[in-house]
Amino acid sequence: MKRAVGTVVRGLRAPIINQGDDIVQIVVDTVLHAAKAEGFTIGDRDIVTITESIVARAQGNYATVDQIAADIQAKFGEETIGVVFPIFSRNRFAVNLRGIAKGVKHVILMLSYPSDEVGNQLIDIDALDEKDINPWTDVLTEEEFRNLFGYSAHPFTGVDYIKYYKEIVEAEGATCTVILSNNPRTILDYTKNVLVCDIHSRFRTKRILKKNGAKKVIGLDEILTESVNGSGFNKDYGLLGSNKATEDSVKLFPNNCQVIVDDIQAKLKEATGKTVEVMVYGDGAFKDPVGKIWELADPVVSPAYTAGLEGRPNEVKLKYLADNNFAHLSGEEQQKAIAEYIKNKKEDRIDAMESLGTTPRQIPDLIGSLSDLTSGSGDKGTPIIYIQGYFDNYTN
Repeated sequence: MKRAVGTVVRGLRAPIINQGDDIVQIVVDTVLHAAKAEGFTIGDRDIVTITESIVARAQGNYATVDQIAADIQAKFGEETIGVVFPIFSRNRFAVNLRGIAKGVKHVILMLSYPSDEVGNQLIDIDALDEKDINPWTDVLTEEEFRNLFGYSAHPFTGVDYIKYYKEIVEAEGATCTVILSNNPRTILDYTKNVLVCDIHSRFRTKRILKKNGAKKVIGLDEILTESVNGSGFNKDYGLLGSNKATEDSVKLFPNNCQVIVDDIQAKLKEATGKTVEVMVYGDGAFKDPVGKIWELADPVVSPAYTAGLEGRPNEVKLKYLADNNFAHLSGEEQQKAIAEYIKNKKEDRIDAMESLGTTPRQIPDLIGSLSDLTSGSGDKGTPIIYIQGYFDNYTN
């Protein structure tokens, strides 16, 4: 009998993870218990994914506002600094901004508009058209923005981020000037000392600033790359990928994840005899068509994964084969011809017409998005995802 089900994705319930917990053993035990309780069989090329949050929690990878402030002050002194292109997020940036403001005397806060780089909206783009504002060339002061658009709340959170961020800076004893521009060079009219806060475009922003006369250019990915006064840290991404933990602290992106995924794979192999692929995931990489938010606020979808998840899918489009290569066939004869074609497909057919319309993304990014959508970010209690049949095709 042919299989009636292809890919199966399960969210596995796990205990609450706290600092010092053995994350490797907890994941292994959770997978083995779930398989026994739910009656599924662990197989080769199944996939276990773990949200970065519980890895960082187990590592105790946290930092306080004071520790962030200490690193900012050590790197910038007490000079005026430009804080450019932060995303608009109470969870992702507000606590970091407290630490930044606490470490300096004056902040020039330069915001991108009409939205940040991950799609959080400051003002609707149609409103720019109505006022004949070009976001690629026009620089607006806070006063000019208010005169044009008034006070505009985020459609999901109800927060006016200009007001909110300015109040955060001033509450820490620093003064704040807000400007709106999408050109990194604009900040150099105000200060030559710049903290670059964008995520995926940060290398370009740094390059432009350095080329155009900035005195000191440091990225958010260079703050807390090592422990400061006992803080957590991330050697690769600094404060990028951090989340609010408390009003006075953030949880950082986890460290040394490759060792963790490799150890989980080895322990599952020892327990089951099967080679299961393992990865740690953060935000998925997908866009909300209504809110226009691109989910990926982490620096990468996956900081670590086992070797079997390297690369891109090698797929062909079934409907293309049915409509073109084997349109002259029908029924079981057509099915057999398509199955035979798939069995004999060549590697890396990304440019072939038969692959047109398949997704040419990296496997970890695809699986990370699938995992993030499954686990969610709320109270499901399933920070571990078990995926079966992901690498199967029509012939399996």
